Amino acid sequence: MPGGPAIEVVTLKEGPPGIETQQHVDSVIPHLVQLVNDRQTYDGFVIACYSDPGLHSLREATTKPVLGISECGILTALTLGQKFGVIAILQKSIPRHLRYMGAMGVIDRLAGELAIDLPVIELSNEDKTFGRMVSVGKRLRDTHGANVIVMGCAGMARYRTPLQEAVGVPVVEPTQAAVAMAIGRVCLGWDAR
Repeated sequence: MPGGPAIEVVTLKEGPPGIETQQHVDSVIPHLVQLVNDRQTYDGFVIACYSDPGLHSLREATTKPVLGISECGILTALTLGQKFGVIAILQKSIPRHLRYMGAMGVIDRLAGELAIDLPVIELSNEDKTFGRMVSVGKRLRDTHGANVIVMGCAGMARYRTPLQEAVGVPVVEPTQAAVAMAIGRVCLGWDAR
């Protein structure tokens, strides 16, 4: 974006290949805090994991904007439809997501969350992943009443446009939503003070 902030993508070396359990979430928080502490000259931070690990700890560690993709993806979905559905990677991810949505106070706008039952490392298998995402997206739309879908993992990003075309309702890729919000916050000069 001409005149916009530079964006650096950093992979946490100390973390697991994908966040799939609460233990994974908890294990990366100290490393994320250190990463933010080492980059205090940055204008803002986006946690590109749908579990938003360490979101509140990071907000305590800096006055810069810290955005989590789950929070931003859900908030964006709320502006696009009355009921949102979430496509999760694994069934065991859903209780963790439901706790988070309950804490956010948005459970009454959740149509449902269904899993494609693939671990993060298998999401690059386009044949397997996309077909399952379409099937789950249509079930969320037709059976659960979702009129907007949120992708429940950053690893699903490449499928947003074709999924939206296949399902026929808006599909929110949460990393895009969070980065857009971060750019807005940085450009407007809003920090967390």
